[in-house]
Amino acid sequence: MEFLHELFNNPFAKKALSQVSIPNEITDNLKFGIRPYQEEAFRRYLYTEQESFEGKPEKPLHLLYNMATGSGKTMVMAGLMLHLYAKGYRNFLFFVNSNNIIQKTKDNFLSPQTSKYLFREKIVIDGKEVLIKTVDNFDESDRENINIKFTTIQQLHTDLNNTKENSITFEDFKNKELVLIADEAHHLNSGTKRGHLFGSWEETVLQVLHRNFNNVLLEFTATLDYESRQIVDKYRDKVIYKYDLAQFRRDKFSKEIHLVRSMYDERDRMIQALVLNLYRQELAAFHQINLKPVILFKAKRTIRESEINKENFHILIRDFSETMVEHIRKTSTVPVVQKAFQFFDKRNISLKDIACRIQSDFREENCLSANHDAEAEKNQILLNTLEDEKNPVRAVFAVQKLNEGWDVLNLFDIVRLYEDRDGRDGKPGKTTLSEAQLIGRGARYFPFALKEGDELYVRKYDDDVSNDLKVLEELYYHTKEDSRYISELKRALVESGIYEDEAKLETKKLILKPTFKSSELYQKGVIFSNRKIPKSFAHVKSIDDMGITKTNFRYRLSSGGGSVSGVFLDEENPVSCDHNMKLKDISIRDIPANVLRSALSRNPFYYFANLCRYFPNLMSIRDFMISKEYLGALAVTFLGTEVRLQEISHSDYLRALTGLLHNIETEIKSNTAEFEGSGFYPQLIRQVFRDKEIRVGKGSPRSEGQEDLLSNESWYAYNANYGTTEEKKFVELFARRFESLNQKLHHIHLIRNEREIKIYDKKGRAFEPDFILFCSRREDQQLTYQVFIEPKGVYLTGYDQWKENFLKEIEREHKAIEIHTDHYLIKAVPFYNYGNENEFKRILDETLAI
Repeated sequence: MEFLHELFNNPFAKKALSQVSIPNEITDNLKFGIRPYQEEAFRRYLYTEQESFEGKPEKPLHLLYNMATGSGKTMVMAGLMLHLYAKGYRNFLFFVNSNNIIQKTKDNFLSPQTSKYLFREKIVIDGKEVLIKTVDNFDESDRENINIKFTTIQQLHTDLNNTKENSITFEDFKNKELVLIADEAHHLNSGTKRGHLFGSWEETVLQVLHRNFNNVLLEFTATLDYESRQIVDKYRDKVIYKYDLAQFRRDKFSKEIHLVRSMYDERDRMIQALVLNLYRQELAAFHQINLKPVILFKAKRTIRESEINKENFHILIRDFSETMVEHIRKTSTVPVVQKAFQFFDKRNISLKDIACRIQSDFREENCLSANHDAEAEKNQILLNTLEDEKNPVRAVFAVQKLNEGWDVLNLFDIVRLYEDRDGRDGKPGKTTLSEAQLIGRGARYFPFALKEGDELYVRKYDDDVSNDLKVLEELYYHTKEDSRYISELKRALVESGIYEDEAKLETKKLILKPTFKSSELYQKGVIFSNRKIPKSFAHVKSIDDMGITKTNFRYRLSSGGGSVSGVFLDEENPVSCDHNMKLKDISIRDIPANVLRSALSRNPFYYFANLCRYFPNLMSIRDFMISKEYLGALAVTFLGTEVRLQEISHSDYLRALTGLLHNIETEIKSNTAEFEGSGFYPQLIRQVFRDKEIRVGKGSPRSEGQEDLLSNESWYAYNANYGTTEEKKFVELFARRFESLNQKLHHIHLIRNEREIKIYDKKGRAFEPDFILFCSRREDQQLTYQVFIEPKGVYLTGYDQWKENFLKEIEREHKAIEIHTDHYLIKAVPFYNYGNENEFKRILDETLAI
């Protein structure tokens, strides 16, 4: 039997999921942008809630999200909470196994002044503001807002099984629909692993869940023991989404991990890390990136060890000198350390400057301990806001307390201040496994972008290994050289998914052929792409321009109509007056202005400042109310008896207008996006495409570069094609057709796009077409065709349908563009896949007018 999450992986399910829209209550109220994998997390829940399918979980709904550390599980919790509120839930129980995670989550959910608060300034659902309130028990909850009880699983178990005054009881859940949210949920499975639930935390949670058929339990963890038969049996029909560290890393949302191995003692390992810390800081500042890199100094077992480490570090900083720096410069063979000193030399930063800056940055007041619960709780805010500009902390000293529940983006170095190991027979021991877990937490990516259009939260330099900025996308783990320990740590990291063994990767060189570099296209030609920009509404002058339908909103007036049925009769005896119901259209302009103003003022979407975002030509709220370009063009159709239609009250108008305004808001939001693609602009080809190195898996389909096919072909710009199987099939097709194409076309150049060019659609979504074809027709060599081409396996075509739609839009909408005396025609073709080769050939020929 498949896991639940595997049911969503077939092509039909992927296509169905891509058509599930994420509702406004989620998209409008979360402060941070939703990443693609988080969209997938929401869509899977929405699909499960809305659709029937084989394997659908039964009620009460119990689901688990197995998502990587750093992937934003808390934001998924927050989004699902907003959606469940919109579905009618009001009571939420959040529980976890430690107090410091509770405090962090409270900050995320309740404290707008903190940088990691998850919501916008106001939460608005269905046109009304919603508050998030904490409660001790659900007798205190109200029907208008979100009510959350935060607790530990231990405290919940104690309260429910040892009732006392003012504590929560099982009776609190009677006749209440409840959403239970469990973080670090792997801690809840002790009963399952034992083989019986009696008396366990797990049993307590399940008792609460089953108090109401409509209850929902959402569990979240990065760690699920798929080796345990009992755990697999429990969660097979509950794991709705598996997004592990390996996938998180492959999608470029994490830092890359590097093990810095040296024969240095602990003191010199510290100094080497301090040099790299300053290098990152100065490099970031040079590129106008605001970065304050942090170092973690890790002790093995005891708090006392960590305290001694901290004391020794303060002595080191007090006595820090250029001699110490010079020693590292002369003895370190680590390439990035040598690169750091080369950077310092170029920037005229002397050894004395290095020593002084390190001394200043790592003063005692800038160092923090997190060695036991009291310290971790006391310093919780500082530990969870290390990225904030006003947070002075540069070094953290710890033993074990930061292995779970710690979110940090600007940790770049972890220094292991001990040298023994606890592995056996090549297998990592408990300490090594905890180190791998800590490294996984530190691997969260620090967001930065150098130019407009760069994605903030993903690695950018995987395929540009010589770029200095790559060091800002890497976490270094400093340890003493010990081949057995390193082997065990690598194994633990590979199994966690956050590290790819260098032995399994190989570097491939992509070299532009001399014939291409000497071509006129390379020397003088340009390539067109666009940028991601904020959505412009400058053209919007009416609700028509926002796609608002002019169909009247219908509102049914209350009446005394009803029906009666006999207890012993099957048929109802209707006594309603529905057959006497009539319709009456009333223009918005004829509704009392004070009622319309009241309806508008109740919904923050219709505050003037917000309306101006969508309607920049709007003059005033009064203009919005009466102008025929806006609400004045609309009407409400009232349905009621003749008597009621003569007695429409202000309350009736208000309720009807509230419904109308909600519909308009929904339409506007569904028809708009926060970003869009700009117009296309040129860049010199020689400044975009260059020689480079890429990393591929040894023995993978990408490791073979089709050199035998391409090395002597002048039409292919690079020396090789390290692409997917589908991409190779496309190149084979092009090679077979080149002679016939060359009879009608001239200056044919096919360039593989290794992340150099992105294009953005009307919703601001980024797309990197795999190939760009340049050519001209022999009868008109002044016109250059630029054609975007994307090979795509059949199993992905439905999921990536928006990309194909975008290619079709480019084909329809773009005309020739003149650059000086040259003309370019931007074109695109639908996806290529091996199964549709003949159709693809036909469309490509039509596109090139041959």
